Amino acid sequence: MIARIGASPWSQWNLAVTGINASPENPGPGCAVARCLSEASGFRGRVLGLGYETLDAGLYQPDDCAGGYLLPYPASGSEALLERLDDILSRERIDAIIPSLDAELPNFIDLEPTLARRGVRMLLPSRAQLRCRDKDRLPALCAQAGVATPRVRPISDLRFFERCTRPEEGGWTWPLVVKGVFYDAFVVHDPEEAAERFRQIADAWGYPVLVQEHVAGEEVNLTALGDGSGALIGPVMMRKQAVTEKGKAWAGVAIDDSDLLAAGERLMRTLAWRGPLELELLRDAAGTLHLIEINPRFPAWVYLSHGVGRNLPAALLALLHGTAAADLPLAEPRPGVTFIRHARDLIVEMDDLVSVTMTGATQRQPAQSRHRLSA
Repeated sequence: MIARIGASPWSQWNLAVTGINASPENPGPGCAVARCLSEASGFRGRVLGLGYETLDAGLYQPDDCAGGYLLPYPASGSEALLERLDDILSRERIDAIIPSLDAELPNFIDLEPTLARRGVRMLLPSRAQLRCRDKDRLPALCAQAGVATPRVRPISDLRFFERCTRPEEGGWTWPLVVKGVFYDAFVVHDPEEAAERFRQIADAWGYPVLVQEHVAGEEVNLTALGDGSGALIGPVMMRKQAVTEKGKAWAGVAIDDSDLLAAGERLMRTLAWRGPLELELLRDAAGTLHLIEINPRFPAWVYLSHGVGRNLPAALLALLHGTAAADLPLAEPRPGVTFIRHARDLIVEMDDLVSVTMTGATQRQPAQSRHRLSA
């Protein structure tokens, strides 16, 4: 844990966090990141939420976000994002941004030097690092790192499922996993179900759609930070105990798993990753760990890092301020700590929603009055 922030300059920073949607099936990590920061011991700065939808919960969650702004969708490109951020920076001092969604990272990576000149810090991978952990490139990465991973293939024609078991197509066996490039993954058991999920993913995320061999087993996850040196900083490991229909963790328990830790260290050395990441692996019946995905940001369950004594979003700020990884006061994590996700209703006035729609911004007033919205 960042036990005592004390007078560290970054404890006074104003921060912006993206991914503040709170969908029960597929929650963004941003609200959990903001909660980690707002509860970090000694933190006295402000956290702003950056959302994409009027109903993103972080825009109306005063306990964790002091206010919020809407951004253009990632498909709008980096120029549109910079224009919007410059508008926000004309109203707010922002010392650091923590992007929390996969699809927006290329734009933020492109803007990192420009935003640095504006005094905005970010801890992000390079474009090359981001590409290396793409789902269709995991076999090459894992071969280099010495970690097992299922076979994966990009496809753009759903007729693949009618012939995939033939030797000339690679002799795939059912069930398979159909995945999007950014999000969504479904276990399918026959060509009809596969075709339905293929269309669903293509409609949501475009082509190609990925097909991956299915590995039966227990899922374990690891989240950590990288500073670009190849070191695995502050790893927190978790085993899922309850999941949503999309496989997202609804409850999980912190674990101490030496095999998972070793796999994480090998992958981090190979990638020389910079920034937060999450590793998703499955342990099969023989005990072998198979890497399923590398997510290039904090997971939605990152609040568990605060719960076990390793507040990773706070550690990220310390790294941005120049603290060496070896000097981060990260406590040993506590296995057995459990998180349980839950839904909470936020009461929002209609004029607040209208103001977000019209102005793209919320602004908290002092604590003694109810938060109101402004341009």
